Amino acid sequence: MSSATGAGHHAEPHGHGHDAYGHDAHGHPAGAHGSFRSYMTGFVLSVILTAIPFWLVMSDVLGNAVHTSLIIMAFAVVQIVVHMIYFLHMNTKSEGGWTILALIFTLTLVVITLTGSIWVMYHLNTNMMPTSPHDLMHHKP
Repeated sequence: MSSATGAGHHAEPHGHGHDAYGHDAHGHPAGAHGSFRSYMTGFVLSVILTAIPFWLVMSDVLGNAVHTSLIIMAFAVVQIVVHMIYFLHMNTKSEGGWTILALIFTLTLVVITLTGSIWVMYHLNTNMMPTSPHDLMHHKP
């Protein structure tokens, strides 16, 4: 053990995908995890995609809360895609396409869960709640 490699650590790989310092070597080409330029592009896009909805809300540009909310949600979806591409490096080539497959599976589960939850809450509200003050008077114990 030399003082250059540190106590108990060896700089050479030990056969299971990363060296003694935890650096992965899974066959990615050099620069596959992004360059300074790609990180800056993602950062600038994220700032823009945050600033525009902030401006829409603070200036009340559209004058309609529903339209503003829909546009903000659209910007949020675009920002999620920007983060996945520029910061998480997800594409159809990474990890042999398994990251995209895992994303599709996760999105499917989220859509099923949200749709089912909203459906159950809507029907519980419709079928369990009295609809008028007159109904409240008749259901009093």
